[in-house]
Amino acid sequence: MADYHDDLRLAHVLADAADAATMDRFKALDLKVETKPDMTPVSEADKAAEELIRSQLQRARPRDAVLGEEYGIEGTGPRRWVIDPIDGTKNYVRGVPVWATLISLMEAGEGGYQPVVGVVSAPALGRRWWAAKGAGAYTGRSLASATRLQVSKVSRLSDASFAYSSISGWEEYGRLDGFLDLTRSVWRTRAYGDFWPYMLVAEGSVDICAEPELSLWDMAAPAIVVQEAGGSFTGLDGVPGPHSGNAAGSNGLLHEELLEYLNRRS
Repeated sequence: MADYHDDLRLAHVLADAADAATMDRFKALDLKVETKPDMTPVSEADKAAEELIRSQLQRARPRDAVLGEEYGIEGTGPRRWVIDPIDGTKNYVRGVPVWATLISLMEAGEGGYQPVVGVVSAPALGRRWWAAKGAGAYTGRSLASATRLQVSKVSRLSDASFAYSSISGWEEYGRLDGFLDLTRSVWRTRAYGDFWPYMLVAEGSVDICAEPELSLWDMAAPAIVVQEAGGSFTGLDGVPGPHSGNAAGSNGLLHEELLEYLNRRS
C-alpha cells in the first residue's frame, strides 16, 4: 500500500497557511463579498486562501494537478489536489464560526479519481480532522497530538442522530417526502450544515447525514475522513466516493436505511 505520510504532512502545512489567511479576515468590517453566477457568495478570503494553497502546491508538487472551487482545474496527471478554500462561506461572511478549508489529494484508479488524503481545518472552531488511505482518521491540533476517529455503533434508526444542511434542497430535488419521513423515524435531528455533519459522523457524535446537491471539492476531503473512521460515504445513488453530486455519510450500519428513505420521490 502506498505511503501518503509526506502528502498528509504537506496538506497540514497548506491548511496552516490557509487558516492564518482566513482567520485574518474573519469578521473584518471591510471584507469584500461578491455573488457568483450560481448566486452563491464568494469573499476575498476565499480567493486569497485558494491562491495561497495553489502557489504552495506549485512549489511543492509541480507535477500534480489542482482543482479548486474558485479557479477551476489546472494541470493533468494521475494525482490531483482538490481544494475548497472556505466551505461554509455564508457562515464566514456572517461571522458564524462553522466553516473550514477542505484539502484533498485524489489519485487516478479504478472508477476514476478517488481521495487518498484529506484534511478538514476549521480554525474558528479550533478543530481539525484528517485521514490518509489505509492509515485511519484523526482529529487534533497537529499530527503529533491527535486522537483516532471511530464512527458510532448505533444500529437502529430510532436511536440515530441525523444531521443535514437545509430542507429546501430536498424539496427542490423531489426528495422532501422521504427526507421528512426520515426525520420522523430518527431519535434526533440537527441542521449543522456544510462539512461539520460528516466530521461528527467520523467522531461518532452523529450517526447519519446527507445533502442533495454538492460539488467534488465539498466532498473529497470529508469522504476519506468518514471512510477511514470506519463509516460509509456514498452518493444518494449508493456509489462509494465523492462523485455523485450529492452525499450520504453514515456509521455504515444505517447506510442502506438512510438511502432507502432519501430515494423516496415526491
